[in-house]
Amino acid sequence: MNAKYPVQTTERSLTLVEELKTDGPCGVTELADKLNMGKSMVHNHLMTLREYGYVRKVDDEYELGLKFLEVGGYTRKSMELYQVAESEVTSLADETGELANLLVEEQCKGVYLMRAKGAEAVDLNTYAGLKTDLHTTALGKAILAFLPEKRVNKIIDQEGLKQKTPQTIGTREELFNVLEDIRKRGYATDDGERLEGLRCIAAPVKTSSSGVLGAISVAAPASRVSDDDLHGGLAKRVLNATNVVELNISY
Repeated sequence: MNAKYPVQTTERSLTLVEELKTDGPCGVTELADKLNMGKSMVHNHLMTLREYGYVRKVDDEYELGLKFLEVGGYTRKSMELYQVAESEVTSLADETGELANLLVEEQCKGVYLMRAKGAEAVDLNTYAGLKTDLHTTALGKAILAFLPEKRVNKIIDQEGLKQKTPQTIGTREELFNVLEDIRKRGYATDDGERLEGLRCIAAPVKTSSSGVLGAISVAAPASRVSDDDLHGGLAKRVLNATNVVELNISY
């Protein structure tokens, strides 16, 4: 997303932050070369970020500081959905023994608000704050199914339908057909569409006043999730969790 009236100084600082997030610790010269910026300018931006705790220096390299964790933690804690859903997501992980997740949509992407690991859960490449393409996950599709069609089309126009695996939905027509099925049964599934060998089931969290707020899921290796599990016991558990969250938010 491009700002209509970008503030160049802020843009440069945020570009440095994004580069450090993507590539990890870097020196001033390396950052200047990668971003085609002068070394003195890079140094000045880094010093300002360091003074406020957003960047720290280790030996001759700079990396992101824990101030981002403080800001992110505060932001998440202030969200009503997180406050209400945290215990339900944790319980879902404990009951199933698998990985349970909470996701919201922001700026056309899915953002993981939390993940809770059960006793048998696999350690996936997800973490709180990670962004993902909505069409590639059960969580994202559960949200898309209950957004206005105009909003869904805007998301597709902006983000496209990137192929993560051979199973990923690749066309607008296919996606809208899947979303219609999700609305009919109330939950979404993902069979290796973001990560091969992983099956997920997710249900949306909705309220009459705010529409769809997010989604909750359980993810597990395909070897441990049969079709009966996916559309039977796991579906009931996930739907129960979202129903509890919806009631607690509404009343």
